[in-house]
Amino acid sequence: MDKPMDKRIVILCVGNLLLCDEGLGPQVAAELTASYEFPANVEVLDRGVMGMAVLADIKAADDLLIIDAVDRSGQPPGTVLRFQPEDLASYQTFKGAHDVRLADVLAAAALVGISPQCECLGVQVVEINPAEYRIGLTPAVQAALPLLLSEIELYLSARGVIWTRKSGESTVNPNQFNSLTFR
Repeated sequence: MDKPMDKRIVILCVGNLLLCDEGLGPQVAAELTASYEFPANVEVLDRGVMGMAVLADIKAADDLLIIDAVDRSGQPPGTVLRFQPEDLASYQTFKGAHDVRLADVLAAAALVGISPQCECLGVQVVEINPAEYRIGLTPAVQAALPLLLSEIELYLSARGVIWTRKSGESTVNPNQFNSLTFR
C-alpha cells in the first residue's frame, strides 16, 4: 500500500476568469498558492478553460481533486458541493463545437486507461454565462470560499497530507458563507 507521501495529489482548478462565477477554479488556485504551503507530492494547478491538454495532469495524479463552478445543481447559489466525476455531465453545459467539458476530458482519460482516484468540489453559481465579460465572483460565491477551502483541507487531511498556512491574511473572510455540502 502506498504511503500518503508516495501518492501524487493534484488539485485541478478549472474555469474562465472572464465569466464571473465561472472563474471559481482559478480564484481557488490563486488562494491556495498564496495562502498554503503543501508538501512536494501535492500540486495545485490552474488550468483555466483546460481542454484535452489536461490529460497529462490527470495521468500524473494518483488522487485528483477537481475544483469547478457548478450550475443547475438545484441548490441555492453559494452552496458548496462535493460530487463524483460521473455527476459532472449533469452540471455542465455544452456551449459549442470548440467547448470541451471536463466530463468529456475525464471520459477520454478513462478510454486510454487513465483513472486516478477522483473527487470534485464546486460551488453553485449565481451567474455562469454573463452577457458581458466580467472578472470577479458574485458575493454569494465569494462568500462560499472559506467553506470550500475547508473542504479542500478535509480532502487533504483524509489522505495524510500535512500543510501549513503561509503568514499573512487570507484573501477570503472565514466568517462569510452560506453553503452546505452534500454527497
